[in-house]
Amino acid sequence: MLTMKEITRLFRVEPGSRLRLKKHDTAWAGDRDLQRLKSDELKEKARSFVEQNLVKLAEAQEQLASNDIYSVLVVLQAIDAAGKDGMVKHVMSGLNPQGCQVFSFKRPSAEELDHDFLWRFWRALPERGRIGIFNRSYYEETLIVRVHPEVLERQRLPPGPRDKNFWNDRYEDINAFEKHLSRNGTLVLKFFLNISKREQKKRFMDRLDNPDKHWKFEMGDLHERAVWDEYQEAFEDTLTHTSTDWAPWWVIPSDNKWVSRALVSAILTEAIEGLGLKPRRIAEAQLAVLAEARKQLLSESES
Repeated sequence: MLTMKEITRLFRVEPGSRLRLKKHDTAWAGDRDLQRLKSDELKEKARSFVEQNLVKLAEAQEQLASNDIYSVLVVLQAIDAAGKDGMVKHVMSGLNPQGCQVFSFKRPSAEELDHDFLWRFWRALPERGRIGIFNRSYYEETLIVRVHPEVLERQRLPPGPRDKNFWNDRYEDINAFEKHLSRNGTLVLKFFLNISKREQKKRFMDRLDNPDKHWKFEMGDLHERAVWDEYQEAFEDTLTHTSTDWAPWWVIPSDNKWVSRALVSAILTEAIEGLGLKPRRIAEAQLAVLAEARKQLLSESES
């Protein structure tokens, strides 16, 4: 597996830099040694890493919960069929479900439309000691809303041009929102699962050809595919303007699902460990209470 320094250099969107998705290989499969492996061998190696790393991730989660100071927000964004659901299932499978929560955001309700565009996401943020996963997020407000202006009109905003300045204001609002979260103890990690148009077609065909996967396919997926280029431009602009030191974006090559899962697993674990959390120390008064409890248990007669 790559070192974190190498992962950062290859996949992190550096704040202030202009992202060009064409420069990111969606089928990236590792260094030369890994590239020599057959497809099944590469899959097994990446799967093995994810499974082994689950132990470290679970330990990091335990420290997070024990300290009750920080929370972690994981944002997953991608085009359809990029593997967001599988990412949640496989990378987070070893975590304590009591300390992890997943939210998927659908079309906003009438109540949500009566508030600002960030309101419904505020309500779903993880509390201290927990990991929260947004399977799609407030970034839909600069992606689907930008590609489909009719969605924006439903928000009943004050009149004004919906031009470049409008979107820059939204980027600014999101950056301020995430900075507020960071200042108050939320570690924000954002992953864009980057697949090729060819790989998306392959996955759509698999859903159509396999009866067990028919339920995953919707005709709306093809409507969104028809505006692929518009989405690519929206993703480039969004990631360029909202990758910050306090809430960075990672462009994860996702044509190979297990490679993408291994990368996200490594980044997430390293980031939580980077908080430098130590086992929580019990206050002297509490230690006395525990000592008394131990004394009472030892004094019980065996029945």
